[in-house]
Order: sequence, then structure tokens, then C-alpha cells
Amino acid sequence: MGKYFGTDGFRGEANKDLSFEHAVKIGRFLGWYYGKRQNKKAKIVIGKDTRRSSYMFEYALCTGLMASGADAYIMHVTTTPSVAYIARVDDFDCGIMISASHNPYYDNGIKLLNGNGEKMDEETILKVEEYLDGKIEVPIAERDDIGRTVDYVAGRNRYIGYLISMTKYSFKDVKVGLDVANGAAWQVAKGVFDALGAKTYVINDSPDGYNINTDCGSTHIEHLQKFVVEKGLDVGFAYDGDADRCLAVDEKGNVLSGDHILYIYGTYMKERGKLLNNKIVTTVMSNFGLYKALDKVGIEYDKTDVGDKYVYENMQKTGNRIGGEQSGHIIFTKYATTGDGILTSLKMMEVMLAKEKSMSELAEPLVIYPQVLKNVRVKSKPEAQNDPDVQAAVAKAAEELGDSGRILVRESGTEPVIRVMVEAETDEVCEKYVDSVIKVIEEKGHLV
Repeated sequence: MGKYFGTDGFRGEANKDLSFEHAVKIGRFLGWYYGKRQNKKAKIVIGKDTRRSSYMFEYALCTGLMASGADAYIMHVTTTPSVAYIARVDDFDCGIMISASHNPYYDNGIKLLNGNGEKMDEETILKVEEYLDGKIEVPIAERDDIGRTVDYVAGRNRYIGYLISMTKYSFKDVKVGLDVANGAAWQVAKGVFDALGAKTYVINDSPDGYNINTDCGSTHIEHLQKFVVEKGLDVGFAYDGDADRCLAVDEKGNVLSGDHILYIYGTYMKERGKLLNNKIVTTVMSNFGLYKALDKVGIEYDKTDVGDKYVYENMQKTGNRIGGEQSGHIIFTKYATTGDGILTSLKMMEVMLAKEKSMSELAEPLVIYPQVLKNVRVKSKPEAQNDPDVQAAVAKAAEELGDSGRILVRESGTEPVIRVMVEAETDEVCEKYVDSVIKVIEEKGHLV
């Protein structure tokens, strides 16, 4: 990770951590950089979510792009995966998404995508950061070289058409609930489900610039749980602010995490001979129950660091076709280069209809183990993590848990925190082993 850009873009509170000046400069650099590389006007597509500050950042980016000679194609309010798709299929030099995903409305972010719709490479991002720090000079465009903006709502419509083409099944008479989080899926999701014939019921679809992710969407899925049960729906899907993640709710009101989705669709792929390498890509935070369930059906798995970026990198290297995170970032590399919440929900519908089973029946073989996660603030993450006594305590816990659970101790990527997590058959067992490790961290003087 760089000085400004993390694994999911440049993110922070609008005009405090991430300012409009930053956005202008990012536009200035990208417009010049891609124009210089091909010796012609750069062509860059931009999307945004529904935050009030997204409009400011959209205009700031466009100003910078045009001042450097690029043409900015504006998709307006749309999802992150739609920008990735359009960047790839419509031959753009790169794509920019303005969103802070599941964060509150006062935060925002700038995500950079390459011309293949993938997260931009580290080398280019480091050059952007050098320009932000004044280490690179970028000339201003003049006369005929000055860029322009192009209204490109047609790109969003093209993406909607692509989603509709993703399934061969009619959703006729299936009652589907959607929580669009007052965010980017607001103008996309319902139209897709309606076009496929579903009886679509939508909540949290009145964005006002301040209510994105507020007590709604995938981070507050309890509202969709209640809605599905009260309305007698067959299934529900909840998205986050930029709709690159999806969680599901079955007809009984139970939550299906990203782990459930990986299991349900992964086994469906295996049954049809479509699971290349017989492998699913997970992160180290996937539930122990997922691995037990996959072992039972003979599916192998890789484990990556936390972050859909690392999941996708693994899939690119290995050719694995499905991977994701417990939080609902699911990547289907045959169809997309990023997590795509709406696509994920369509794929779950496909399994339900193809196998003629309810969502609760599809999820039943996966037993989620209880999990206890505690964050410990420490003086030095590496010192606490590498302390021989701490490592010995972790090893002892792992040995005693054996095949009935697991322990994971990792450093936070953004805070001075060590995360201690145990999954086991009961909450009491989880608490016991988490506390045993934390006690050693405390005794060795690592706590703040």
C-alpha cells in the first residue's frame, strides 16, 4: 500500500483526508499520463455513488482530466463493477469510481481501474502519489489539446443489459427483496430483476446524499431479514454503497454470508464440471465451517490475505474461477474483473432455480462455526506478533483445538491493533483461547 492509496483506493473523510484538490491532481496526472503514453487524447470513464461529496469529486476529477487534455466520460450514479465493465468493453484507458463503499456518507474515496477493468497496478499508483507530493511536473493542455466531458449514461445502460444476459432462467413469480443501501445500486438492481420477471420489492432506494449505508444495506442486514419474513419473500439480497458486495437472506430470514455464497455456487460449479482446478479462493477470514463443508464435498481451496485485491491476484495467477470474502465480495472471473453484488445475486438466483431448491436448503450443508474476534491495541504490531511467547501461546491453542476449530492472529492494516480470532464449536471455547493469547500479549507488556 502507498502513502494515499490502500487496497481499495484513496479513502477518507471528504475535504479532510481526501480533498477536492487531491481529486483535481489525480485527474491532472491520469489525463496527462495516459495521453502521453499513446500520444493522443486519453479517454477515461468516471462513475460515482450517491454521497453528497461525490458530485464535488466528479467535477474536480473532470477539471483535472480536461486540463491535462483528456476526455472524461461521465456515467453518473452507477456501481463500481459497472465502471470496471465499461472500462474494459468500451476501450477506455482507465476508469475511476468515486465511492467509499460501505463507509458513512461523510467519507469518500477514489478507486482507480486500468483499461482491463482491474485494480490499477502499483507502479502507476505510485506515480500518481509522486505527483500528489509534487515530485513530478505535468504540463497544462492548451488550445485544441484541452479535453471535454461526455455524458455517458449509455454505459450504465449497456452494463444493465449485460447483467440481464447473465442468466438463462426466468425469474417469473419469484418474490425477491432488494436492499440497495441508498447507494449506487439504486438505479440498476431493480430494473435488472424486473426485466427478468421477478416480483421485486425494494427498500432503502431514496438516496439524499446523506443516507447511503445509514442503517441499511449489507452492513445492517437485519432490516432486510425482517422485510423478507414480513413480506413472505423467497429470497433477499443486500448491497453496499458501491454495490461490489452482496449478502443474501433466505426465505426464513437467515443471513447468508460470502462464505455461504462461495459454498453454494462453488458446489453448483463442481456438479456441472465448471469448477476449474476443483478449487475456490478464500481469504484467511473465511469461516472454519466453510472449509469443513468443502472438504466434505471434495473441493479444494486457496487462502489469501484479506482483501478482494488479493483474491483476484490469486485467480489471475492460477486460473481459479470463483473466489471471495466473507463480507460478500465475490468474483466470478468468467464474467467480471471485480466483486459485483448484483451479478452475485443473479448467480444465486440461478442456482436456486436450476436446482429447484429454496435458499435455506442450498445453505443447509454449511454449518458456520461460532467466532470470537478481539482487537488488542499494542505499542508495536510486529513486536507483539513476533514475540516468541505469544507465538507459543498461539501454537498451543492451535494444537488443543485440533480439527475442531482454528485460531488466527493478524495485524490490522490500518490501526495499531492485533486481531485475535478463534472459531470453534462453542462461544465458550472461542473465548477461552482468544483470552489465553491476549493474556500473554498483556503479560509481555505489549499493550498500549
